[in-house]
Amino acid sequence: METREILSQVDHTLLRQDAGWEEIRAVLDDAMGYGCASACIPPSYVRQAADYVSGRLPICTVIGFPNGYATTKAKCFEAADAVQNGADELDMVINLGWVKDSRWDAVLEEIRAVKAAGEGRLLKVIVETCLLTEAEKIRLCSIVSDSGADFIKTSTGFAGGGATREDVALFAAHAAPHLKIKAAGGIRSLGDAEAFLALGASRLGTSRVVQAVKELEGKM
Repeated sequence: METREILSQVDHTLLRQDAGWEEIRAVLDDAMGYGCASACIPPSYVRQAADYVSGRLPICTVIGFPNGYATTKAKCFEAADAVQNGADELDMVINLGWVKDSRWDAVLEEIRAVKAAGEGRLLKVIVETCLLTEAEKIRLCSIVSDSGADFIKTSTGFAGGGATREDVALFAAHAAPHLKIKAAGGIRSLGDAEAFLALGASRLGTSRVVQAVKELEGKM
């Protein structure tokens, strides 16, 4: 797979708690320069980022991040606020406590509510695979498929584990054909990226693939 094709499926990501504008602006510049799918940044910088890129790059941000246990009302407010500030894509974290309580209807309704609050923006649903059993992962493939969301996403990268090849293959086997897959967390190299795409992912959340390309080009 050509490097350009890989980069076109990368959400170039900076969600570290202490990231400031200079770092975020550098991520935006790299995402535009390398033809990434989007830049994924903290909600508080969405307006500034949207103004900066001026339509040249989709801006992605996170909802209920990273723990997922905010109320549905709070997540819907975050989604609506992000859209008002200029976000093009939303990555939401599900309520993992509800998963452990088998409150499947509540999980489904919350995803639908956030999708509605996002006014049609692309929605990726983070299920945090490192905290789930295989049976829970399979059930969530069905729920997210039925929710109106656009992607099921493996991980936040903040819970002690990231994307695995096994989880992406499991999603590809159990998600509905219309539901896309985003692998995120621990994707460090072009080889990692190509492997996840070959298994069925069509988006990658990573801060390191662009860095790997820059290193190959001798720019770092």
